[in-house]
Amino acid sequence: MYHHAYLLLGSNLDEPIKQLETARKWASSRVGELIHASALYKTAAWGNTEQPDFINQVILIRTALTPMELLDTLLLIEKEMGRIRAEKYGPRRIDMDILLYDDLTLNTPELIIPHPQLPFRRFTLLPLGEIAPTRCHPVSGLTIQTLIDQCTDPLFVEKL
Repeated sequence: MYHHAYLLLGSNLDEPIKQLETARKWASSRVGELIHASALYKTAAWGNTEQPDFINQVILIRTALTPMELLDTLLLIEKEMGRIRAEKYGPRRIDMDILLYDDLTLNTPELIIPHPQLPFRRFTLLPLGEIAPTRCHPVSGLTIQTLIDQCTDPLFVEKL
């Protein structure tokens, strides 16, 4: 059985655009078929603003992996790409987050789906809205476009 997962990719170190390209390739070969990808977005850092801007992108993957297998695979890709988890919200070579997985809601110590910060982060909502504006958030029932319209996040986000 196949599932559809929306993933957020982000990088602000070591040629971020190339890092996202590598992450897309590795996700496509290890996670499942890449169905759709948003444009790249330059965004101000969230949480810790004393660092370079990020390049972010949302991709849609068709996968046979369970949510936990998907998380484990993404964490392994991050590690193999050189991700170092030195500080929360710190600079990073690559970050790969599960935003949505089908219409699943999941709340475990290891993984929460949908991503709990999704409705509050413009840098996530804009690329997701580009490829899935009418998709409904499984908890609120609101479309991604409605979440964009209601988002009060003031951080800079620019489509490249």
